Amino acid sequence: MDFSDLDPFIADPGRSALLFDVDGTLAPIVPDPRAAAVPDATREMLESLARRYPVLSCISGRRAEEARRIVGIDSISYVGNHGLETLPAGAAEPVANPAAAPYAPAVKALAQRAHERFAGLGVRLEDKDVIWSLHWRGAPDEEKARAALEEVAGEAEREGLVPRWGRKVLEIRPPVEADKGTAVAAVLDGKPLARALYAGDDSTDLDAFHKLRALESEGRIEALCVGVQSAEGPEAIVREADAVVDGPDGVAELLRRLS
Repeated sequence: MDFSDLDPFIADPGRSALLFDVDGTLAPIVPDPRAAAVPDATREMLESLARRYPVLSCISGRRAEEARRIVGIDSISYVGNHGLETLPAGAAEPVANPAAAPYAPAVKALAQRAHERFAGLGVRLEDKDVIWSLHWRGAPDEEKARAALEEVAGEAEREGLVPRWGRKVLEIRPPVEADKGTAVAAVLDGKPLARALYAGDDSTDLDAFHKLRALESEGRIEALCVGVQSAEGPEAIVREADAVVDGPDGVAELLRRLS
């Protein structure tokens, strides 16, 4: 990354927004998702930046409260479940999108049926309320587990639900317009900002890239989309980024430069 791209943010933090994915961006990917955590040095830099930048938010596929636990900072806002819930700074509980609730039983039932069939392949189930996830990271044969879940994705589509692939995970979502792009738009809405940076590592983060570019084309904001490169990440996250860093360590260096 050419860190001179950060100069407008450093020179004018009061009109700049910093937006980050969590897993694979701020927190290293680990075999057990429950063990994920943002390193202490990264957390300290985020806390410092939050005092200078009026908008610093984390946007995650996890539930908002879980994202806050991983990052470890109460004084910033979180958007969880790919835009389906919002946790304002200091709030005790997230605010959920009510449009997703009617689909929760169908999402849960499909995910649980799939897990019963494929748990023997090492597929793990994650309950995120209105979204359920099937993980195959660490399965004895990851390729076989991933191939089996293609069948589940097809079932989801036939039932009117939304399958979405990520880094060694298949999510079953409700058919509600919500993704990291809508999350970005909600975080920025109504704020007097000149520019926004978003950093992410997975295919779901491309929605945030696309929304920022749309806002830029409308003349509403200058966008800087940072792709976080990894061995297992999608090629598109590098191809579509304005700048690229290597993993969470590269993000930590980006934070240091912004400080």
